[in-house]
Amino acid sequence: MSRSPIKKTHHGSNRPPFECIALLLQGGGALGAYQAGVYQALAEADLHPDWVAGISIGAINAAIIAGNAPTARVDKLRAFWESVTDHPSNDWARFAADHLARGEAARSYLNQLSAAAAVVGGAAGFYAPRWPPAWLYPAGSLEATSYYETSHLKVTLERFVDFDRINRDGTRLSVGAVNVRSGNFVYFDTTTHDIKPEHVMASGALPPGFPAVEVDGEHYWDGGLISNTPLHWVVQSEPRMDTLAFQVDLWSARGDFPSDLLEVAMRQKEIQYSSRTRANTDSFKRLQKTRCALARLLEQLPEELKKTEEARHLQSLADHKVFNIVHLIYRTKHYEGQSKDYEFSRLSMEEHWQAGYLDAVRTLRHPEVLQRPDNQEGVFTFDLARDGRE
Repeated sequence: MSRSPIKKTHHGSNRPPFECIALLLQGGGALGAYQAGVYQALAEADLHPDWVAGISIGAINAAIIAGNAPTARVDKLRAFWESVTDHPSNDWARFAADHLARGEAARSYLNQLSAAAAVVGGAAGFYAPRWPPAWLYPAGSLEATSYYETSHLKVTLERFVDFDRINRDGTRLSVGAVNVRSGNFVYFDTTTHDIKPEHVMASGALPPGFPAVEVDGEHYWDGGLISNTPLHWVVQSEPRMDTLAFQVDLWSARGDFPSDLLEVAMRQKEIQYSSRTRANTDSFKRLQKTRCALARLLEQLPEELKKTEEARHLQSLADHKVFNIVHLIYRTKHYEGQSKDYEFSRLSMEEHWQAGYLDAVRTLRHPEVLQRPDNQEGVFTFDLARDGRE
């Protein structure tokens, strides 16, 4: 496949004045190509993350980024997304979209056919229908717990990700999963774990489609069951650092009232998996304002009060660290339905990739995105959908 005809329209600059550049990637299946497009724009602007955190498909993209040299990351992302959208129907679908299927109704029909193909045949190098089917396996076996098997994904990850690099390079990687027995949310993090393909697969093991993945004797499911956005993990981790965070979401919490059952299903997914990123950001801003105010207050205390146990406790909660949180949220097309997260056509992948790229390019044209906040909260948030589109 030829590269998308996108021209480089922005330029690199000196590193922004932050201790950490973080890239936070939400789960969303086939929509994850949007995140790859965002990363392409960041890489072209020389904004290479120190920390990549992801859930589900975001964990896979994050592993590819952390597991390759900066100069190879975009090509590896492209190769991965081309491989999982490699299907014999691609040429026919492209021809139909270009010459036969005009308008949103026709495109919606093509997308539904592609999604049906993914349901029946899986996605190349990602997942495949379980055969014999799950109900023919004995109860208690792992095969009896999912419609698809994901052994192909391990081979794919080993093909596109250098796990030795992940564990030695210094780019921090965090992937979120849920312990099936305890229900606890867990982050596998390079500061505490030796990351392997199983950790990444566990983050994307969404039931009942995919089976749980065993890691160190425990079984894990997709982290999106509890929280589909790694924002909280990054902004609350210790030690706290001045952080420029690019939050790339594949689901929007805001949307129209549905008009039929299919739109109900889509809206349910959007609400469930958006993790209310904007609301969580507002909550973090309030907490950060308190931290900064507390730090300023403690600095004014007499020396004898600073030595008290109460003051020392409050000091552990106070600091002057600053955060820029830059939201990039995929905007669903009208012809995309509730199957958009498992519609693995090459055509849709290219559209998602280009949408992420262009959204990031437009965002980076706003200079305040890369500047330290100077407000009392010590937090600046930017959202292209809210703050202007050019």
